[in-house]
Amino acid sequence: MLVKWEGIVIRSVDYGESSKVVTLYTREYGKVGVMAKGAKKPRSRLAAVSQLFTHGYYLCKRGTGTGMPELTQGDILHSFKDLRQDLMLTAYSAYMAEMLDRLTEEREPNPYLFQLLFHTLQYLDEGKDAEILCRIFESKMLVLAGIRPHVESCISCGAEGEPYTFSITQGGLLCQRCTHTDPYSFHILPATWKLLRLFLLFPLERLGEIEVKTSTRNQLRLLLHRYLDQHIDLHLKSRNFLEQMERLEFSDGFDKA
Repeated sequence: MLVKWEGIVIRSVDYGESSKVVTLYTREYGKVGVMAKGAKKPRSRLAAVSQLFTHGYYLCKRGTGTGMPELTQGDILHSFKDLRQDLMLTAYSAYMAEMLDRLTEEREPNPYLFQLLFHTLQYLDEGKDAEILCRIFESKMLVLAGIRPHVESCISCGAEGEPYTFSITQGGLLCQRCTHTDPYSFHILPATWKLLRLFLLFPLERLGEIEVKTSTRNQLRLLLHRYLDQHIDLHLKSRNFLEQMERLEFSDGFDKA
């Protein structure tokens, strides 16, 4: 039986001498792996459509059992080739694609996640702030994983107002009266928790231009990564690579200054 899916390539692994196993995140079917026979050959009609981050329509032959569908044809809608040609953009895109891959199960449709991934790649391709897009994506994935941080009020007593600290283990803000409940909680800038609250709530397609101070960027990255490490055991290789790239970029900028 032939099926046609709209999908984005989130993983592509060599298989044998000439083929690839391609993981698509599809609008209709969620995450699905397909066999792209001969895709490693330069002149293969499947070579372009099986490249990482490619968005298109994928025609697959699916059997009656639970075996892997075979990719027979693809039509590219967006190649996002700039994401593969810029090493920093590749690092950000690969990290978000791997996170999506690890936090989703096979064949569980989620059109919202498809749209989130598509808009993120589209904005990256358009030159929007890659670091902020990454923080937004991480925030949305916390909701998907069922570990949304509480950033509306004190997670312990419900009090509203500032200043706050943030408790990684308790999963949210603590007011001054409740800070003692977690001696490892840390002071959080008002701009940080307000921005995180915005990232958790607003639709990505409504993203405009966001100016974020360096101090807020650094705290957002620290908070989200510590939160992910505490509540989800992922150990993503792509995150290690991204962090190395970020350190190199910072070093280059410092040297030029």
